[in-house]
Amino acid sequence: MLSGTIVGVALPQIVGSLNGTQSQYTWVVTATLLASTASTPVWGKLSDLFDKKRLLQVAVVLFITSSLLCGFAQSTGQLIAFRAIQGLGMGASQVLVQVVIATLISPKERGKLNGYIGSIMGVATVGGPLLGGMLAGLPWGGWRWCFLIGVPFMLVAMVVLTRTLHLPDTRRPETRIDYAGALLIASGVSLLLLWVTFVGEGFTWVSWPSAAMAGGALLLLGAAVWVESQVAEPIVPLRLVLRRESAIAIVASTAVGLAMFGGAVFMGQYFQLARGYSPAEAGLMTLPLMLGTLISSTVAGRMVSRSGRVKSYVVTGMVMLTAGFTALSFLEASTPLPYVALGMALAGTGVGMSMQNLVLVVQNSVPLRDVGAASGAVAFFRSLGGTTGVSVLGAVLASRVATTVGDGLDRAGVDPASAAAAGSDTLNMQAMPPMMREIVAGAYGSATGDLFLVAMGVAVVGLAVVIFLPRVHLRDTVDMKDPARRQEEPAGAPSPD
Repeated sequence: MLSGTIVGVALPQIVGSLNGTQSQYTWVVTATLLASTASTPVWGKLSDLFDKKRLLQVAVVLFITSSLLCGFAQSTGQLIAFRAIQGLGMGASQVLVQVVIATLISPKERGKLNGYIGSIMGVATVGGPLLGGMLAGLPWGGWRWCFLIGVPFMLVAMVVLTRTLHLPDTRRPETRIDYAGALLIASGVSLLLLWVTFVGEGFTWVSWPSAAMAGGALLLLGAAVWVESQVAEPIVPLRLVLRRESAIAIVASTAVGLAMFGGAVFMGQYFQLARGYSPAEAGLMTLPLMLGTLISSTVAGRMVSRSGRVKSYVVTGMVMLTAGFTALSFLEASTPLPYVALGMALAGTGVGMSMQNLVLVVQNSVPLRDVGAASGAVAFFRSLGGTTGVSVLGAVLASRVATTVGDGLDRAGVDPASAAAAGSDTLNMQAMPPMMREIVAGAYGSATGDLFLVAMGVAVVGLAVVIFLPRVHLRDTVDMKDPARRQEEPAGAPSPD
C-alpha cells in the first residue's frame, strides 16, 4: 500500500531527474496500476490451483526485485518497465493476503483482521505522500529511497512467512483460469491507453494509426466480452456486472477510482511544478485530500453500520466529490491555498463516503456465493477506472501544457521548436532558464484546472447513476433469505432486504 502512495508527491522530481516527459510521468503510475489490475484476478485463481504460501513468497520476491530495479533505474523507460513488474507483485500481495486470511480465519474473526488492514491502508494513504516528500529531499539517494524503503519490510515479511505460516491444503484442482480473458482485457485496455497518450502528439485524431489503435482496442475488448460470456469461471462475471446494483456501483466506482489516483498524482505535481514547493512541502499540501478520505470513510462506515442504510451516504459522497472537482477545476498557479485545500478536502470526503459503501451495495444485493466475485468485479473496475483516469487526465494535462507553453513562448518572442530542443518539454524545472520556468509553471497551474474539469464531468455521470440505486439495506443474516427465489428474479430487481 505504501509503494502505491509514496511516489505520488515525489514523481515530479523522479521524472525530472531522469529527463522524462509528461506522457512518461503518467505511465510511471499507469504501468503499475494496469499490471496490478489485470493480474489480481489471475493470482486469485492461481491460489486455488497451487500452494498459497509458495505463491505469496513468489509475490514477495517479485516485489523486492522490482523495487530494487526501480530504485536503480537510469531512465524513465526503465522505470516504467520496472514499475509494471512491481505492479504484478503488488496485485499478487493484495489478493493473496486476503486468500490466506480466508484460509486460516473463521468468518466471524475476519472483520478484526480486515480492520487492521483498513488501518494500514489509512496510514499508507496519509503517510505515503509525507514520507515520499521527505525521502525525495534527502541529499544521498533522494527519490530512489521511495522504492528502496519497502525492501527491508518485505525481507522481514519473507522470513516470518517462511518460518511461521502453515496453511492447510485447500487447493481446488477443478478450478479453471481464464487466461484468454485476462490477456484480452489487459491488451485492449493497454492499447486504448497508449492511443490516448500519444494521439494529438505522434499522430492526429483522424489518421490510420489512430484508427488502428482505437479500432484494435475495441476489437480486443469486444473479444474479451465474448470470452467472458463463454467460459465457466470468467475473470469478470458478466451476470453480476449486468445486475442493476452492480452496474451502477461500477460506473460510480470508476469516478471514485479516478479521484483516488488522479487527485493524489496530479495535485502533488501541481504544488511542485506550478507553485514551486519542495516534495516534502507538497506532501503536506496534499493532506486535506488524504485526511478527508480517511476521516469520512471512518465516520460514514460507523453511521452506515448503525442505520443499515447505504444509498444516502453514497449519493452524498458523490455530491461532495463533484463539488470538490468543480472547485479544483478553477485552479491557477496563483490560486489561494485555502481554496485549494477546500477543494481537496471536498474531493477526499466524497471518496471516503462512497468508496467502501459502493462495495457494500453490491455485497448486500447478491447471494453469499457471489459476494467474492461481485466485490472483486467492483474493485477491478475501480482500479481500471483509476488506471484509465490517470492516463486520460495525463493526456489532457500534457496537451494543455504543450499548447499553453507554446503560446507563452510565442508572446515572449522565443521559438517553441528551439525551446523544446533546449529541454522545455521535460519536467526538469531546475535546468530551465528563469523566464521559461515561469512560463511552464503558469502552464501547469492552468492545465491542472482543465484536467479537473474533465474529472468533474466523470463525477457528474457517477452522481447521475447513483441516484437510481435501489435503497439497499444492510442485511443482518449471512445470506439472502430465499436464494432460490432470488435466482428467478430479473437482474435489475431491488433487494427485498
